[in-house]
Amino acid sequence: MGRRILEEASIHPDIRALVAGHHAEVVEEVRAAIAAQDIVVVGMAQNPWPRMARRILREQGAAHTYLEYGSYLQGWRRRTALKMWAGWPTFPMIFLKGRLIGGASDLRRLVRSGEFQRLLAAKSGGE
Repeated sequence: MGRRILEEASIHPDIRALVAGHHAEVVEEVRAAIAAQDIVVVGMAQNPWPRMARRILREQGAAHTYLEYGSYLQGWRRRTALKMWAGWPTFPMIFLKGRLIGGASDLRRLVRSGEFQRLLAAKSGGE
């Protein structure tokens, strides 16, 4: 089941570039980090969940890259662009070998089940 998004044909040609370019630099920054690193955590200041995710990763001895975009009071437009791109509604967004695995609670569940270590040990691009 794929996530439904508005088809390009349903966007007027005059605004397609605007839609495609909306905070494209922040999306490209995250995409580049995901391509270069096994684990990327995307978060925001003042939010305890990104801190929890990073603590869990440190406890697992898992090196990771952390990208922080604003706080509750600023940077929300950039974060909205990331939410629209990923389809994930909250922060953190945790990527493991290029795949979005969810947030802090999802990471904790994967660690407890042993799935996190299995995914981390798997070769990139497949399991």
